[in-house]
Amino acid sequence: MTTRLSPYRLGATLYMPATRNDIADIVLNNRIEGLRSLVIDLEDAISEAEIPIALTHLRRVLQRLSAAKNVASGSERPLVFIRPRHLAMSKQLIEREDLGSIDGLVLPKFTLASLPAWWEIIQHTSLNIMPTLETEEVFDVAKMRELAVALAEHPCHERVIALRIGGNDLMNVISLRRPRNLTLYDGPMGYVIKMLVAVFSARDFALTSPVCEHIDEQNVLERELALDIAHGLVGKTAIHPNQISTIEQALRVSSADHEDALRILNSRQAVFKSQGAMCEPATHRRWALRVLEQAQIYGIWQDGGQDGVRLVNLTQKN
Repeated sequence: MTTRLSPYRLGATLYMPATRNDIADIVLNNRIEGLRSLVIDLEDAISEAEIPIALTHLRRVLQRLSAAKNVASGSERPLVFIRPRHLAMSKQLIEREDLGSIDGLVLPKFTLASLPAWWEIIQHTSLNIMPTLETEEVFDVAKMRELAVALAEHPCHERVIALRIGGNDLMNVISLRRPRNLTLYDGPMGYVIKMLVAVFSARDFALTSPVCEHIDEQNVLERELALDIAHGLVGKTAIHPNQISTIEQALRVSSADHEDALRILNSRQAVFKSQGAMCEPATHRRWALRVLEQAQIYGIWQDGGQDGVRLVNLTQKN
């Protein structure tokens, strides 16, 4: 039986082209500090001409991960996902390769129409999935609502760790690229993210945030991460290791939020004041549970600075 992983374990999900020859070493020897999850990319990161060598490299990675499976457990190494190029490639990988050492697939260009075909491919495996929302349909709230309802009722529901928002692909649909000095929320993607959160989070699906492709614009990344957190997104795509520590810090829970969460879950009062704000356990309980789960994984920072990070003693969900 497949055990769905907590979306909070994703953190900064680093995408790596499958043509790299050091992926197994990165995974097994924790070569990138703070890396919690990575995606071996067979789609956008490689050209058609590179597919044969990418598949050869992937096979070697899978062989090494499989051989080391009993040594490096899933809790000690980064989570590993594969993003196939399309349905046909996914079917080929499942039929020809040993995927028992990876944690799941990232499903590109996912739509309601492609759901049956994806399920036919993965239903007899133990793979978790992260469908990517990155097609023209994503701009249509009615179609997204239809997809959310279908996913909530589909047998694949228990396999879905999170839905990934494909920011660059969505911007491409409307012939735009984000300006260097603005966050995604400052343009049309602000509407899209808000809409997707309203539609999918209400049905208990987690969503991850798109990549900030301007690698050297640290201030933009920090501002965007603050908005990611405010919108309830659980992790963020990364394209460079230098982004990982910044994303990790943003995912830490403030001591004030942690204290409020504990009070909300432990209080017998219907309404009470805490740290200058009203707390109402009946309506804030789900938020409080989420805060504690996030704190368990990323830790807590003391308000006024992130120098004093402390961890909480909670039981982590897998």
